[in-house]
Amino acid sequence: MEIKSAVFIQSNTDVEKCPPTTLPEYAFIGRSNVGKSSLINMLCNQKGLAKTSATPGKTELINHFLINDKWYLVDLPGYGFARKSKSSLEGFSKLLKAYFQKRIELTCTLVLIDSRLPPQKIDIDFIRWIGQNDIPFVVVFTKSDKQNAHKTSVNIELFKAELFKEWEELPEIFITSAEKKQGKEELLDYIKKINLGL
Repeated sequence: MEIKSAVFIQSNTDVEKCPPTTLPEYAFIGRSNVGKSSLINMLCNQKGLAKTSATPGKTELINHFLINDKWYLVDLPGYGFARKSKSSLEGFSKLLKAYFQKRIELTCTLVLIDSRLPPQKIDIDFIRWIGQNDIPFVVVFTKSDKQNAHKTSVNIELFKAELFKEWEELPEIFITSAEKKQGKEELLDYIKKINLGL
C-alpha cells in the first residue's frame, strides 16, 4: 500500500471528542523517545506531519490523521514520560486508558519498541495491560539503523523471550528504521490486509 494522502484532522485530550467515524483506526504508541514521530512521518512520506522533538514526551494529545480517505492513523501520547510531574503522568495514563477502553474504532495498536535496548519493564507492563484488555496489537521495533544487525537481533530475541514467559503466542513483529525506510512496505501492507479483511 502507498500512502497518497495524509491529512491532520485534530488533536485533543478528550476521547469523547475524537472524530466520529466508522473508519478503522491504527494507534501508534511507545515509550518516550522511541522514534514514533519519525516513523509516522516516514510511513506517510511527510517530514513534518507528526512533530518530532528533542524533548522526550512532547506528544501529549490524541492526534488523528486521515490516511488515503480510508483509515485513521492515531498518534498517541507516550508512556513513561521524562521530566513530567506525577499528576501529569496520571493524567496521561487516564487519557490512554480511556482511549483504549472506549474507542471502538480502534482496529490495531502498533506498540513501538526501541531496538537498541534490552527488554524494558515499562514496555512489558504496557503490552501485558493491552493484552489483558483484549486490544489487538503488533510490536514494531524502531531505530534498527542505529546499531549493527546482530545487536538488533539479540535485543529482539531477548524481548521475545521475555514475552514468552506470559504469552503462548506472540503478535506480529516488525523491524523498522525511519532513516533507512526499513519496514515501511511490510507495515503498510499489513494494515492494507486488515482493512481488506484478509
